[in-house]
Amino acid sequence: MARKHPTSASPRASAGRTLGPGASAASQPLDEGDIEALQNELDRVPAPFEPLDVSMVDGYLCGVLLQPQAVDAAQWLRHITDADGRPLPPCSVDVVRLRTLVFRRHAELQAAIDHRQWFDPWVFELAADEMDADTDVADDATAASQAVYSWVAGFATAQTFFPGLMGLDAAALNEPLALIYRHLDAEDLEDADELIDEIATLEPPRDLASAVEELVRATLLLADVSQPKPAPAAASRPTPRPPTKPVPRRR
Repeated sequence: MARKHPTSASPRASAGRTLGPGASAASQPLDEGDIEALQNELDRVPAPFEPLDVSMVDGYLCGVLLQPQAVDAAQWLRHITDADGRPLPPCSVDVVRLRTLVFRRHAELQAAIDHRQWFDPWVFELAADEMDADTDVADDATAASQAVYSWVAGFATAQTFFPGLMGLDAAALNEPLALIYRHLDAEDLEDADELIDEIATLEPPRDLASAVEELVRATLLLADVSQPKPAPAAASRPTPRPPTKPVPRRR
């Protein structure tokens, strides 16, 4: 899988990503070497199993974390090494290493979603030989959609197996889902007329950075629907004292 460096849509993307020297390795965000190591393990999954690639893993984890009820790790892990969730037989895959890397990314994304903070989606610029033959490289919107497609497909895979999010208020979901699913083919959106109508109102992304920023914004908007934060408690006011009776003036 030929990839360039992950795309950052904003200077915020790299802010606060390094933890203090006292933090354990397991709590550190994955760097480029870790991402490559994860992809290498996924590449070792033998046929006929169909593992996700690292970009799909990232979208998939976001889709899992946005469920209104937490999904047990045993349930979501099995779809990473095979989209259909078939158990992996003994093979050359270092399962412990693979799961350790996945859990680290899961924790990083969970913290970002819980605190409604920016995160870097694992989206990669496509090399020229990876683009569709009929894509004009000058068409930034089309190139952006192709680049984020794997992330979106991973997100959609999570909704297929864990449909809790999609069962929530459709009107509240429409806008953020449109920002994500706009990158899929129309035929992939069967029986979703309201979503298709919402997508039709959107301006095409200006470029890949803009598309990436929309993925993050949509993820955090969906978190507001599936995991709303309680409204801050109103500041308590002191109990008013009863009015003091006037003291009669002596003559």
